[in-house]
Amino acid sequence: MKSLTTPHALRLAPRPNGFTLIELLVVVAIVGILAAVAYPSYMSEVRKSRRSDAVAALVGVQQAQERWRANNTTYASNTQLTALTTATPPGLGLSAVTSGGYYDWAVSSNTGSGYTLTATAVSTKSQNGDTGCTALVMTVTNGNATRTPHACWSK
Repeated sequence: MKSLTTPHALRLAPRPNGFTLIELLVVVAIVGILAAVAYPSYMSEVRKSRRSDAVAALVGVQQAQERWRANNTTYASNTQLTALTTATPPGLGLSAVTSGGYYDWAVSSNTGSGYTLTATAVSTKSQNGDTGCTALVMTVTNGNATRTPHACWSK
């Protein structure tokens, strides 16, 4: 009788199919580490891209303010910007929430020579976690716009 350790016997021995538990745990650990590193970076980029929602809304309000000022002695207040065009007195009918719903905007310090626009992240949305950029401010004085914080307005 032949020994089971001959090369011929080893070739005929059945090979195990599948993965061992250790191999599976190593793969799960690697995937977990990659996810722990990648997810915060991904969310940071998503929040950065959502800032464009606030920027677009503030630029739209800035244009509406210039249209309003062309016909009035001062820039418009929140009430005048958000009141419907059919209201008395008529407003511009703008929504105080950005189109994506991630920011609320408001006008303050409106005078005949300038105003301040502020877009604030909605507290119930993930955009509220955009550290340092939860409030984007545009101050217009004598036709010149200043945007703060500067890093949040980057292109």
